[in-house]
Amino acid sequence: MEIEKLLKELRVLQQGHFLLNSGLHSEFYFEKFRILENPLATTKLCALIVEHFKELNIDWVIGPTTGGVIIAFETARQLNSYAGFAEEREGKRIIGRGFDIKNKRILVVDDVLTTGKSLKQTLKAIEASQGDVVGIGVLVDRSNQTMPFEYYATYQKEVVNYSPDNCPLCKKGIPLIRPGGI
Repeated sequence: MEIEKLLKELRVLQQGHFLLNSGLHSEFYFEKFRILENPLATTKLCALIVEHFKELNIDWVIGPTTGGVIIAFETARQLNSYAGFAEEREGKRIIGRGFDIKNKRILVVDDVLTTGKSLKQTLKAIEASQGDVVGIGVLVDRSNQTMPFEYYATYQKEVVNYSPDNCPLCKKGIPLIRPGGI
């Protein structure tokens, strides 16, 4: 399966001048909900994550809210393990809802890795709940970051982000698009 072709067909990978949730500007935007609205595409991409981590005896798959919940569920379904999520409460992420992950082997998953903020918060929440992270899997990595655990991305594209006051796309007069949940 040619991942970039699939992402373009689904209108996930978009090119233009975008305002990201972080406030930064970018020439490329990944609209994760074009994957998540399509159960077949979600299943296919999660299967790649499963293939990479299937030998690690995963007990739980945890993702940050919002998109990470769907990815955690589908990945856990394919691994025959439990699915949970790290939700935001009072400015931080927690593992709540009675999810008992203490001393359990956990795969953390997410949709699009840009700054890594939600993943870092999820890792802290799992640590606070005494879970044992054994890997991290994401659908799209646009960050080129290193991870502290076994890591896999179904698709990687290093993308340069710009501060609004130093954006060459603004200087060229390309209209700014506010995509997604912004």
